[in-house]
Amino acid sequence: MQPSGSGSKARSMQRYEPPPWDIRDLGRIAYREAWELQKETVAARHAGEAPDTLLICEHEPVITTGRGTPDDALLDARFPVEQVERGGEATYHGPGQIVVYPIVAMHPGARDLHKWLRALEQACIVVLGGFDLPTARKEGATGVWVEDERKLVSIGVAADRWVTWHGLALNHSPDLEHFSAIKPCGFDAGVMTSVEKELGAEAPSRETLVKELIQALRIELAVFRELPAS
Repeated sequence: MQPSGSGSKARSMQRYEPPPWDIRDLGRIAYREAWELQKETVAARHAGEAPDTLLICEHEPVITTGRGTPDDALLDARFPVEQVERGGEATYHGPGQIVVYPIVAMHPGARDLHKWLRALEQACIVVLGGFDLPTARKEGATGVWVEDERKLVSIGVAADRWVTWHGLALNHSPDLEHFSAIKPCGFDAGVMTSVEKELGAEAPSRETLVKELIQALRIELAVFRELPAS
């Protein structure tokens, strides 16, 4: 006979699987529209009216400035500028990027935005490595880099009462000249690169990268997601 309570103990020792995400690929969307959708989703997550969510999109050309943007970061006024809540400096968004906004209620045991940034980086590093594009972190510079000198992924996040928002922008095939309108994250625009530039004809499609990135984020972000009631 199975001892009383042993079944529940065995279940509690099984690996926790977070609830399903709401994954929404928005296609190309104006930055302000996606920004408002993020705010609505954060509010719904707080109210328990939405699950953890991944918003995936690309934007019409726009510059966003974070909380750490210096006055001299904007070099050219050819694109609209939005001042937003995320950390970091100025960045450019435009067609050819894969932008991902994870909206996640962080459970109390994992409320660490520095570790959250590292997890977003790691998901990108794993995915890009799968296409024979070795990337890594750069000391003192959030994001994902090729050979410590060419930046491929920009990351800037915020949290509202420990619900995350904003996120990452992976350069798949953007017009890299557009970055010359700013000092991207404080660097010379020449540091910016793309998957297409690095891999040429071997570059995977946007659809393929999105699929792999969703899976990697599921794995890397699972530790931050709200634990079930005990």
